[in-house]
Amino acid sequence: MNKNQKLPLAIVADILGTSKKVVDSWSDNKLKAIIDKKTGKKFFLLDELRSFTSASFLFETKWEEEEKIKPQKNYKIIELFAGAGGLAIGLEKAGFQSLLLNEIDRDACETLKKNRVNWNVKNCDIKEYDFTKFKGKVDLLTGGFPCQAFSYAGKKLGFNDTRGTLFYEFARAVKETNPKVILAENVKGLVSHDSGKTLKTIKNIIDEIGYELVEPKILKAIFYKVPQKRERIFLVAIRKDLSRFVSFNYPAKFPKIFTLRDALKKGDLFNKDVPETEGQIYPQRKKEILSKVPQGGYWRDLPDDLQREYMRGSYFLGGGKTGLARRLSWDEPSLTLTCAPAQKQTERCHPNETRPLTFREYARIQTFPDEWQFCGSLSSIYRQIGNAVPVNLAYAVGRSLVNLLNEIENHEIQKSNLKELNFNDLKAS
Repeated sequence: MNKNQKLPLAIVADILGTSKKVVDSWSDNKLKAIIDKKTGKKFFLLDELRSFTSASFLFETKWEEEEKIKPQKNYKIIELFAGAGGLAIGLEKAGFQSLLLNEIDRDACETLKKNRVNWNVKNCDIKEYDFTKFKGKVDLLTGGFPCQAFSYAGKKLGFNDTRGTLFYEFARAVKETNPKVILAENVKGLVSHDSGKTLKTIKNIIDEIGYELVEPKILKAIFYKVPQKRERIFLVAIRKDLSRFVSFNYPAKFPKIFTLRDALKKGDLFNKDVPETEGQIYPQRKKEILSKVPQGGYWRDLPDDLQREYMRGSYFLGGGKTGLARRLSWDEPSLTLTCAPAQKQTERCHPNETRPLTFREYARIQTFPDEWQFCGSLSSIYRQIGNAVPVNLAYAVGRSLVNLLNEIENHEIQKSNLKELNFNDLKAS
């Protein structure tokens, strides 16, 4: 890696896990800045980050080593709440073979079926599905269950007390299939949901149904070849009869941060520019106002009269509201994609065209391959993509899960060999 590589201020802030304002305040103190004479923008030499622990992955990482991980056998997977397939594609790339994908949304199921005719996709309410036919056949069961509040009045926080929630159905599927490993993923807000009670209940139930939970971790997608500031919490648990013989390690970070330019233009992520597709449009007056927002800017970068017109009553409220009238920047990762790129609270305006991102631009930012087709109305497609796990993040986590299952497989081989050896010794005596 070139120690003289120049990194924009925004990228350095992402790497160090702090704000652009804080990094800017460090200039010429903790970090020596380089000012671009034409644009006035600040950059920092890569080598300046060596003293920061959070930047160590830029100089030493096991990413390339982990890319070589391959399954020792055909590991079978069931995925619940499968959506449009972001997690499924990533796990498939890691080497998993799908037994079942369950999803209640019809359009998402059509998306899965259209792209993988060999996948066993069940479009039904999970509450109506019997998983017992897969008992003993599943290596990994996974799913991003919707986060729901549980009722605590007079409850003991046990498995049966969560009946009626979708996490209960996830746990029921685990009990009925008895997989070696389970993976649950969710929005990072799960950590604070219902003052932390929801996550505490989930941890208790995972233990109750016979699994050892690895400490949950929030993974930032930008560190796993995803050009987007998306964060998801991952929970990995290992069946208790296996857990003391193996260990799980979360994936190493990739030594580069990708930007919106990497997502939409030919380069290291994709071998051609993003294909042209349809997208939502702004009403005329909104378009006129957003045309005044600079690249990387938001409503506070507008003249005061336009701020007042656009924000209305919200103009006088506190908080930054940085997602409003937001235009993305070519040289930064995208903000977290939402399900509606044209709505006032969740705008994701193209960096130099005054329009929302198209659905294929959305898919690129989520690292879906260009050949992955989506079914349903335009709003449904945006929702499917916006709700997905980024493919490259899923792939990285998938390799770590394959490594874990390889360890389990090696343990079971050793156990079997030891039994056979003891049996032969008995026969000989």
